[in-house]
Amino acid sequence: MSIKHLAVSNLLNYHVVMTRPLALITGASSGIGAAYARLLAADSDFVLVARRADRLQDLAEQLRKAGAAVEVLLADLATREGIAKVGDRLGFGDVRVLISSDVDPARIDDLLTLDAEAHVQLVRAALPGMLAADEGTIVTVASLLAFGAGQTGPRPPRRTLCTAAKAATVAFTRTLGHELADTGIRTQVVCPGPVATEFHQGLARTVPGAMTAEDVARAGLAGLRLGETICVPGLEDQSAALDALLGAESAVLSGGRRSDLASRYR
Repeated sequence: MSIKHLAVSNLLNYHVVMTRPLALITGASSGIGAAYARLLAADSDFVLVARRADRLQDLAEQLRKAGAAVEVLLADLATREGIAKVGDRLGFGDVRVLISSDVDPARIDDLLTLDAEAHVQLVRAALPGMLAADEGTIVTVASLLAFGAGQTGPRPPRRTLCTAAKAATVAFTRTLGHELADTGIRTQVVCPGPVATEFHQGLARTVPGAMTAEDVARAGLAGLRLGETICVPGLEDQSAALDALLGAESAVLSGGRRSDLASRYR
């Protein structure tokens, strides 16, 4: 069964009066999540989700001064309890923008829980309200590592779990976009390269070519206006690169869908 149909089957009966679109942002205490919140503050109200209460309260005060209504929700999305807590809040059906941002990849033991499960469960919880209103936006933040499984080198970074998790996020968001094509809900996955944030004790800030979190969020919002399902903030000729990727995927799918063995296996 598709995630769309699972969500519809769980829809609650409620009536919500909204004056501005409500955005729920995970990982909102810093980095890309916080950058999205600041850029959306002029037109949105918020549910801010993260583990650090002091950081969330500081950001909430900034957003309130900009005229936004803000709800703070403390949750650790690397745990199933945290996922359930945020899922319950999404179940109210009033969220129109879901931005599922990143967490510190140094928490490697939690990484697959976060990326393989959290994104899916949060989207499933958010969809009923969006489908009922026939409007909404779902943004997941992944990484260029999603496309890095085939890359080799003399000293490749230790990236196996991170690459697998990010590739799953990209595949999930792309496929979901096809399922929702006949609705008013937009989906997008943002795939930046190195981002100058606090991850790895701020080590990314010293990486040459690291992009600011603000620019990543700005690119994602601009990409939504352009109708992009995949946004690679630093990629200049994105359309050509993604067309080539789709062509390669289509060649593998169409060529492999046959009943007889390829000649090299006979």
